Amino acid sequence: MKLEQEIKQPKFRNEFHKLAVNILYTNSWLVNLYSNLFSKYDITSNQFNILRILRGQYPNPATVNLLKERMLDKMSDVSRLVERLRIKGFIKRDLKPNDRRCVDVVITEKGLLLLKEIDKLNDKHDSFLTKLSESEAKKLNNLLDKLRD
Repeated sequence: MKLEQEIKQPKFRNEFHKLAVNILYTNSWLVNLYSNLFSKYDITSNQFNILRILRGQYPNPATVNLLKERMLDKMSDVSRLVERLRIKGFIKRDLKPNDRRCVDVVITEKGLLLLKEIDKLNDKHDSFLTKLSESEAKKLNNLLDKLRD
């Protein structure tokens, strides 16, 4: 559906204004789709993002600062997210004895199993975007990369 119909706004200042609103609206749309998907596993999109980062680091630990650098949502409170994942048993954290401010975070077997279960839904994740062809997706990826360059 066209953006104008979705948000009931018939006019924009110009195409650049419309593009900004369209990107923000589409981001919200995707966040809602993924939030519904992750809610079945009692995790948030940001918690999923941390688990994915930790799986990529596994078996090596990651610091909270490394997690902050790699998060998709740079405004996330990573320390709080890490603590919630620790309570659920998906990660463990260890204070470094020589620097108590520095914490090593590692995904647990339970966390790896959760991601393995969620990975079974990769086709469903991809299906949110299959109204575009693969070449259109590649072109859009290139355009978004160019926009941020």
